[in-house]
Amino acid sequence: MSVFEAVFRCAELAVPAAFLVHGPSGEMTLDPAVWCRDDVPGDATLIEACTGPTLDVGCGPGRLTAALAGAGRVALGIDLSAAAIRLARRRGATVLRRDVFDPLPGTGRWEHVLLADGNIGIGGDPPRLLDRCRRLLTRDGRLHLELAPPGTPTWAGPATATWSRPAPAMAAGPGGARRGAEVAALAWASVAADALDDLAAVSAMRVLRTWTEAGRWFATLTPR
Repeated sequence: MSVFEAVFRCAELAVPAAFLVHGPSGEMTLDPAVWCRDDVPGDATLIEACTGPTLDVGCGPGRLTAALAGAGRVALGIDLSAAAIRLARRRGATVLRRDVFDPLPGTGRWEHVLLADGNIGIGGDPPRLLDRCRRLLTRDGRLHLELAPPGTPTWAGPATATWSRPAPAMAAGPGGARRGAEVAALAWASVAADALDDLAAVSAMRVLRTWTEAGRWFATLTPR
């Protein structure tokens, strides 16, 4: 079972958060209970930014995909986790179980692409991910992404998931993992807001604006 499949099964079972750890300084909380809410402070600014058809990459339980549809937008969510797709469909979101790097509907025709809730980390290679998102967009489309706060570590590469309570059974022995036990590894990344300009430059994109809301940091990029 993948890390995120376990994370979203945790959401179904009300198991607390997991943590991704990269080296001595990189850490990220994976909190499915937050992602499963109908609304998280700061979401409204992302929804307002998406004024046309939107692809929600790594949509998870479909919080933003459903909110966009409720606001009258054409919205499609994609995620690799079967548990996430189940949760998203329960709330009425239009979603597909897909990898962002595989062929996708509407490639080159999306007006907006979302990378929220830390999904800039997908694949552990932010330049590759942003290049893929650029190709999904129309020529003047908009990529809206969520960033780590400025001053926090920017990192990419292998990360290890640990759990605060027994998680759904993975490769950690009978009964799942105990507190602090390593249960799985994946390639992931975190990009701080003050590292965005360099990332955009190597991804053939330019930064249109950055903003902060409710303690979260966001940016909008467009193809060069």
